[in-house]
Amino acid sequence: MAPMGIRLSPLGVAVFCLLGVGVFYHLYAGVISSRIATFRQKKTVDLRELLALSIEASVQGGREVKRIREDDSLQEKTKGKTKEGASEKLTLGDLNSHRKMFYLFKNTYPFLQVNSEEHDSSDGEATIWTPNIPVDVLNKVPASQMVPSESVTVWIDPLDATQEYTENLPKYVTTMVCVAVDGEPVIGVIHKPFTGHTAWGFVGQGANVAPRESYNANNPKVIVSRSHSGKVKAFVQQAFGNSTEIIPAGGAGYKVLALLDPSDDEKPDVYIHVTYIKKWDICAGNAILKALGGHMTTLKGEEIDYSGSEGNPGGLLASVGMDHKKLVSRLPPWDQNK
Repeated sequence: MAPMGIRLSPLGVAVFCLLGVGVFYHLYAGVISSRIATFRQKKTVDLRELLALSIEASVQGGREVKRIREDDSLQEKTKGKTKEGASEKLTLGDLNSHRKMFYLFKNTYPFLQVNSEEHDSSDGEATIWTPNIPVDVLNKVPASQMVPSESVTVWIDPLDATQEYTENLPKYVTTMVCVAVDGEPVIGVIHKPFTGHTAWGFVGQGANVAPRESYNANNPKVIVSRSHSGKVKAFVQQAFGNSTEIIPAGGAGYKVLALLDPSDDEKPDVYIHVTYIKKWDICAGNAILKALGGHMTTLKGEEIDYSGSEGNPGGLLASVGMDHKKLVSRLPPWDQNK
């Protein structure tokens, strides 16, 4: 007798096939979807769109900063020490602003490298930016500017001048975004949450701010950090003389805009920092100054690379409307390890 075979009805064959497809999907769906997502990723990104997104992110973050300060719900705590041993503050304003700004970028452009001063373990905001280019951006940047996405690094400071924020000194507080391409600062946005003023610059394209009409190169007024004013005083006086006017202020973003603001009573000419500083503190200001023909370098006159580590150990000299190389030549020898 011939052996009996298993015969499936057409319905059985269909069920068997469906089961096979189900098993295959269960095992490989994640891999397939990941490959499809990678394939769909944009290989280039429009810098004009990134400028508009940077403005929107800074404003949204600033709303959180202002709201939490006005509600007096800071939930202040210490997140550690700076390299100089000072206490580093963290508030709900820092965290909420970070969530708004960071996830607006990551949900819109998940393939971009985005570095923020803060980190949190939340699932993040669901916000995705709807491309909307402000009129002033369109006027200055009439065409798209495409660059490879892998060349872009975004630096976010969700709340600059946290110490002053906790002291209720809102004039020093800013939110900032910088876009660097191949390590060079190209787009900078500095937003003042408590006045609503937003300054931006796009290197080679323009800016919505401008330098003052004149600067004093011979006897410059120098703006410095409130928290390091003692250490920088001797350095500045050695460079420009004992009678040099030194202006202590909070926030790197504020100091850069103070170089530009014609209504500022103190009208500093130069910004100097002599200790280690994080790149999210300075990248936006660097881009804005560069867009205006100014400079921000280390104290030795070296350009700062914004593609690598998060810190700049080389100190800082920022100027606009002046001979920057001549300023560098007047600075005394400086050792970043001291």
